[in-house]
Amino acid sequence: MRSSFLFTCIILFLSSCNSKVVSSEYKSLNGAVWNKEEVLEFSFSEMDTVQEYNLFINVRNDNTFPYSNLFLITSLSTPEGEVLQDTLEYNMALPDGTWLGKGSGSLKENKLWYKENIVFPTSGVYTLEVSHAMRKNGNVQGIIALEGITDVGLEITKNNP
Repeated sequence: MRSSFLFTCIILFLSSCNSKVVSSEYKSLNGAVWNKEEVLEFSFSEMDTVQEYNLFINVRNDNTFPYSNLFLITSLSTPEGEVLQDTLEYNMALPDGTWLGKGSGSLKENKLWYKENIVFPTSGVYTLEVSHAMRKNGNVQGIIALEGITDVGLEITKNNP
């Protein structure tokens, strides 16, 4: 009786896990500093060519991140060599300075929308490159060493109706 109860609990636990997540990968940044020249690369393949997906850029920051927003430059390369570039802005804090995202203490994780309802029509390897595009107001030069970003990740989920 006890083993059947335990078995049922395990099955329920496993079925409650998020089966929509196809891939999740993180890159850690040394010393929570993202160098301007450091381009983070995420590659993925074996995507269903008719399935719609959602792509998220996950960013973990700590209390040393000095800004309320984050600018990113992304390049998504297809197997055919096509490159889709975007410049993205995300809010990281409320106007009163309260950090957005999940987590307790000094570390917060933000799940940022990147692409919604995207279909990968061709089989092969896709590559996403992500770099930061932060600069101080009035400065043309970008910030060389962006402090407070500990990890950057890519999460791909199925977009099931």
